[in-house]
Amino acid sequence: MKAKILALLRDRGDYISGQEMCDMLGVSRTAVWKVIGQLKKDGYAIEAVQNKGYRLLEEEQDNFNEADCKSRMKTSWAGKELVFFPETDSTNIQAKLLAEKGAPHGQLVVSDMQTGGRGRRGRQWKSPAGSNIYFSLMLRPDLEPNRASMLTLVMAMAVAGGIEKNLDGIVKPEIKWPNDILIQGKKTCGILTEMSLSVEQDSISYVVVGVGINVLEQSFPEEIADKATSIAAAAGKNPSRSRLLADIMEAFEAYYECFMEYQTLEGLMDEYNGRLVNAGKQVRILDPKGEYEAVAEGINRMGELMVELPDGTTQNIYAGEVSVRGTDGYV
Repeated sequence: MKAKILALLRDRGDYISGQEMCDMLGVSRTAVWKVIGQLKKDGYAIEAVQNKGYRLLEEEQDNFNEADCKSRMKTSWAGKELVFFPETDSTNIQAKLLAEKGAPHGQLVVSDMQTGGRGRRGRQWKSPAGSNIYFSLMLRPDLEPNRASMLTLVMAMAVAGGIEKNLDGIVKPEIKWPNDILIQGKKTCGILTEMSLSVEQDSISYVVVGVGINVLEQSFPEEIADKATSIAAAAGKNPSRSRLLADIMEAFEAYYECFMEYQTLEGLMDEYNGRLVNAGKQVRILDPKGEYEAVAEGINRMGELMVELPDGTTQNIYAGEVSVRGTDGYV
């Protein structure tokens, strides 16, 4: 009910009467009055004027909770089913548990804090409360298992687009292949995708795409302070976390539909490459078989990074255990 009333107040942008909300939601005036009171306790500035109704005033604080996230969601399926945890071990773990219980395609798990967040190759992901967004989107794509990794790149595009929309073009987020989101050359988001196969092991049961975004101003451990940032620190603006989440879901839904049409990144390559921070630059390829340098050219339709080797030949790199760095550092 909180989410529905918040959505009505935001959509109206002006006064809306309690009776009108009752009629639209099929509830009593008392129920509306109680929810308005709860929202005020939660920190929402709601003005009540006799014979006019209620009006949501400009929101100054970051209200990151289940009702706020749900009230902003305008998608058809991505995030329509949403579970919010003030604190959890890992949104990926929770999304997988829901998937095993039959949760639908597009199930979203969101948290303000994680105690067991993980990054690529099992690395711990620092997940403090009150600053960031942690979410996992569960998908059930009709897709060959060897193509599921491309969903990581699709999400990277959605996150970059959502951030840019919230910052009104102040900065343009870039992507470091395959899925790190950078602002002004520093990492602000990481993405971890995990897949579960059917019992027969020949089709996908579900895919969970987990995302952690540094949003508000914060300090970072000394070992990563030179290559990590937050949206607020880089742009000088604190975006609403729940609005940012809704914008990312909206962008992902559109990109996902394009991806599934081809079941490759054919329709998204140009836009992805337009954000690729190391396109046309000399990079270091960190391969377990041996490190080498090449020039990054962009991704191909399968999401592989195409690089030109010193001898002039082109090689396609699959993410897997391979990482890409700049010749003088992270980028």
